[in-house]
Parts: sequence; C-alpha cells; structure tokens
Amino acid sequence: MNFRRSNREEVSVNLTPLIDIVFLLLIFFMVSTTFTKENHLSLTLPEAQASAAGETPEGVDILITANGEFSVNGKSLINSQPDTLKRAITSVMEEMGTATPSVTITADAKATHESVVRAMDAAGQLGLVNLSITTRKSEDSN
Repeated sequence: MNFRRSNREEVSVNLTPLIDIVFLLLIFFMVSTTFTKENHLSLTLPEAQASAAGETPEGVDILITANGEFSVNGKSLINSQPDTLKRAITSVMEEMGTATPSVTITADAKATHESVVRAMDAAGQLGLVNLSITTRKSEDSN
C-alpha cells in the first residue's frame, strides 16, 4: 500500500483585522481622553500703597481671624455659620437705625478665602452693596 501524504496548507492567523481594530481603539481613546494640566500658583497678595481717604462713616465692621472666627463690631460670634453672621449684621443694623450701612471686612492674612466669601455673601444676602475690604499699608512706603 502506497499512502500518499496530502499537502496540507499552512495554518496561519491573519493579523491585519486585529491590527486594524487595535489601531481604531487607540484612536478612539486618544480622541476621547481629556488632558488636564493643573496649575499650582503661589500667590503674593498686593499691599495698599495709598493711605486712607479719611474717616469713614459708621458702618458694620466684620473681623475674620486666622481660624475663620467672625466678630461683628467687636462682638465675637458663637460660631461661623452664615445664619449666625446674618443675624449679627441685622442686629447691628437695627442698633444703628440704618437700612444700608457700609460694610468693612477685615481678614487676617492667614484667614481662608472661604471665610471672606462667606462674610461677603452674608452681607449681599441682606442687601448690603457698599463693601470694603481692608488691607495693611506696605512697609516700603514710609
């Protein structure tokens, strides 16, 4: 018996469709990915060069400590909640008998921005629009 060997075709995997799919996935992920570049800035806040314009009329003075504690016209508040701050400003306005006094916000240099914005927001919610933020006079302008 004479058996013939059959010619077998070489089995191979066609990689072209696989490469196409991988390439399409790569393009999809490149296009759909958002790249964010976070900037961390170190800020040096400016100092005021001009002197005060004169004596300001009586108004509401809000003092903010480095810990974020509030004081309104020299009276410390029991907490730093916006409602407590609004009630204190309202009581000072009633004592003064003025519906729209000027508001001066004095914050410690290490006070958080959130505390200053909270004081500005409380004054704004009460309809007070005449806001001033105090700064310290620079040392080199003597």
